[in-house]
Amino acid sequence: MSIIRFFSTGLLMGHTLRLDSKLVMLRPPEIRDWPAWAALRERSRDFLTPWEPAWPEDSLTRASFCRRVRRQIAERRDDLTHSFLAFERGSNTLVGGLGLGNIRRGVSQTATLGYWVGQPYVRRGYGADGVGRALDYGFNELSLHRVEASCLPENLASQALLRKLGFTLEGTARGYLRIENIWRDHLIFGLLKDDWRPPA
Repeated sequence: MSIIRFFSTGLLMGHTLRLDSKLVMLRPPEIRDWPAWAALRERSRDFLTPWEPAWPEDSLTRASFCRRVRRQIAERRDDLTHSFLAFERGSNTLVGGLGLGNIRRGVSQTATLGYWVGQPYVRRGYGADGVGRALDYGFNELSLHRVEASCLPENLASQALLRKLGFTLEGTARGYLRIENIWRDHLIFGLLKDDWRPPA
């Protein structure tokens, strides 16, 4: 059973959303998360960079992370992006992150899903569990009608995760994202609220 809780934090905002699932707990990033976040991203650099836009030189610094958190707080307030870090239930160990971004309201009610899992924690179910919980939140709390996701054609693990959660492959977007400074084609997946079935 999924539970939504609010906790007082006093960090740039009054309360922090917490989403509990079977394996992970999701909550928005806070400044205090920087050491764990930077350590996991550095440890996973070679694993993540083939799939992500190029990292700025200062990407893992505390100053850069503080800017990131402030931007994400503003984007959540303006209902543009809802970003989360994923922590292992019980140990509270950071295992990855995800977000529902580029939110379009009006006649669209659509968001774009992004996610990552640190290399030490792949193939343990954290990705599917966390993304599944975020999708449930997006459809039922944010009133989204559609969630889109993209991945490189050679990223078979990401494709498997999306298919497991019910996404449908809809086509290929040419030159969709700049990855490692090269415009790369991406596979586009979509999931509608009417098709969403929370994992058992």
